[in-house]
Amino acid sequence: MQQGVGAYIIQRWAMKTYGVRLLVMVIPHTLGAKLNFNLHLHTLVSTGGLRESDSTWLPNLEFNEVALMHMWRYCIVTYLRAAIKMGIVARYLDRRDLKKILTFQYEKPWNFYIEKFGSEYNFLKYAGRYLRRPPIAQNRIIKITESDVTYWWKDRREKKHKLRTCTLEEFVALLGEHIPDRYQNSIRYFGLLAPYTQGQTKAALYALLGQTPRPHPPRLLYPESIKRDFGYDPLLDSKGQRMAPVGFRPPVRTEFN
Repeated sequence: MQQGVGAYIIQRWAMKTYGVRLLVMVIPHTLGAKLNFNLHLHTLVSTGGLRESDSTWLPNLEFNEVALMHMWRYCIVTYLRAAIKMGIVARYLDRRDLKKILTFQYEKPWNFYIEKFGSEYNFLKYAGRYLRRPPIAQNRIIKITESDVTYWWKDRREKKHKLRTCTLEEFVALLGEHIPDRYQNSIRYFGLLAPYTQGQTKAALYALLGQTPRPHPPRLLYPESIKRDFGYDPLLDSKGQRMAPVGFRPPVRTEFN
């Protein structure tokens, strides 16, 4: 829900302010500093937009951070109030207490940051940090025993690294919260990038920007991808001999006492 609402708010503001449609990509991110579940959105937006009234491209748009924050806060709080009123939100507090919490949240400023990328490289580097990555880097895990796991996390308030130890079961449960559901996309497209509009506007955008569509790069096989990114061949065994498939063994049910 938040992905679509966030993209809608930005597009709505751009249409009212400049009369343009934008290219919007939304990457949901669930990781908190302690490996806890902390959902937030990384929304990548073009700095230019298509003004369909006269078929022109307006570059170098300026975005108002305060106005967008107010629109985002109003939309989310209004949605939650309506959901609570209709009884479609699971709640553990009294309805009056929930209303007080929403009123308090509505009266305080929300975190809403806007950052510009100077190049395509910086754009891809930023987006790549939140796509297809494990919940925790291996170098953050300090120690693993038969009963617990110790890893470090960064306390942004005190600006220093701290250690956290949890049981194996707790650690697995923390990781499980960040595994996306089946068929859930790790990136969503809106605006001029929405699948249902690309066929209508793609050719016009390339013409207005004076660009030529690039052909899709050939798909790399798994071994070639590993060699390119990590510098070793995964099909070579410990003796340097190339492995090859020799057959398939179906899974066998095993009973544990």
